[in-house]
Amino acid sequence: MKLIDTFERTVRCHSSKTALITDDGRSMTYGKLDDRTTRLANALNERAPDGRLATLALNGATAIEAMIASEKRGLANIQLPFRESPGALASMLEPADAMVLLFDDANAEKAHSVLERTGIETAIHAGEQSIDRDDVESYDVILSDASTATVDPHPDFEHGIFYTSGTTSTPKSVLFDQEQLWYGSTQVVMEMGIDETDTALVTTPWYHMVTSDAWILPHLQVGATMVIQPDFDPDESLRLIQEYDVTGMLAVPTQLHALADTQAAEGYDVESLSYIRTGGSIVTEQLVEKTSEQLTEGVYNTYGLTEGGPNVTFAHPSLQGDHTGTIGNESFMCDVRVVEAAEPDEDPDPSATIDPGETGELLVRNPGMCNGYLDRPEASEQLLVDGWLRTGDCAELDEDGYLYIVGRVDNMIVSGGENVYPEEVEEVVEMHDLVDEAVVVGFEDEHWGHQIACVVYANGSTEFDVDELDRFCREHDQLANFKRPREYERTAEPLPRTDTGTIERETVFNDLFEE
Repeated sequence: MKLIDTFERTVRCHSSKTALITDDGRSMTYGKLDDRTTRLANALNERAPDGRLATLALNGATAIEAMIASEKRGLANIQLPFRESPGALASMLEPADAMVLLFDDANAEKAHSVLERTGIETAIHAGEQSIDRDDVESYDVILSDASTATVDPHPDFEHGIFYTSGTTSTPKSVLFDQEQLWYGSTQVVMEMGIDETDTALVTTPWYHMVTSDAWILPHLQVGATMVIQPDFDPDESLRLIQEYDVTGMLAVPTQLHALADTQAAEGYDVESLSYIRTGGSIVTEQLVEKTSEQLTEGVYNTYGLTEGGPNVTFAHPSLQGDHTGTIGNESFMCDVRVVEAAEPDEDPDPSATIDPGETGELLVRNPGMCNGYLDRPEASEQLLVDGWLRTGDCAELDEDGYLYIVGRVDNMIVSGGENVYPEEVEEVVEMHDLVDEAVVVGFEDEHWGHQIACVVYANGSTEFDVDELDRFCREHDQLANFKRPREYERTAEPLPRTDTGTIERETVFNDLFEE
């Protein structure tokens, strides 16, 4: 099955139903979305018959239309991260074979810089700004002039090119076809029982795998309505939930904290919200409790990675009572193993599975996972081991068979011969009432190999008592003494994160420990 087949079924069954609602109240039916995406596909084929489209846009109708039009063409939509710099975007485009760049008003200046740095000769602007360039056409004009004839797709039936959320190097590009992502989309429909009566809020960046394959595509597949928020703002998210009776949303943990805090202060009507899908970083017991109290008890904690395509595991909300913070176990389309961890530059043994109560590296296998990276043969070789995909994440398996992410293999700190995963230390430090955020890093030590240091953000204050925090860690029954930080730094600024909520550890280390 291909994604475009599911969209065509949706149009047949739900042509007059509302597909998209933008934050300014404009709406579009599935019939209209079908017409516009056919026109866009034909317009692109006129300008670049065998060339891929690159899209640089905020969340909105344009981004979703670009995805569907690319599916109709069978040529990948290159899903560019709008928060990246022009130089990084140009580097990311090198292996992608883009021939057309589509951009919106918010990214116009950045798009000009990308055009100057790449060989892309054709661009399309969707928006109200006046663009004075000979190589840029108007989105509305090309749609109005385009054919509505059925599009003959490329036989590869590509969906898109996604980018890994790298924090220390140029993100790697990963190509997926429509069958691979159909597995992920269908799996999410099964996991969460999504149907045409749902109204979903889209507030995480559309270009990420999780937003596309675990949120936008499943709702398109069943004929649900999507309310599109261009960029995340907790007050605006809650207003949209209230105004449109939103039933579900996807939010990473940092967003959940902001939403719950804002809801506690403002008290929007969020009775319609029946489920939240989260993941992307560790979901703590405190966050589950806060989300359940302020937003909804229907918290689906999930785990996945760009290279894995479909999400790998999910935990039904009912698990959060006795297994708070678990990512559950393997999803419908996936095989999962936790094996003895190896160094990042060494291959783990897929047969060396761990026992309950132990920690190891998570390996996955499913029909929707990627085949490797574009133009990165060495990295592709390191990614796959005997048909299993290395996630680079370490997980603990409890006695009931449920999984908990505890850290990254490449974040692991070896201190005194013991392995320490920073994320498990951070979770304990953040239990202190005064601490909002914490990040743990290792610094070289002649005696211990590495010592553990912790950077703390406490609502902008640098005056809180570090000795009190150290006593808290000493006395906490979830933190072994060898894992306790030996040095603390206080910062007045929130910790730097990627837009999926991952802390940029190298940035923290460089800023505070190598000055």
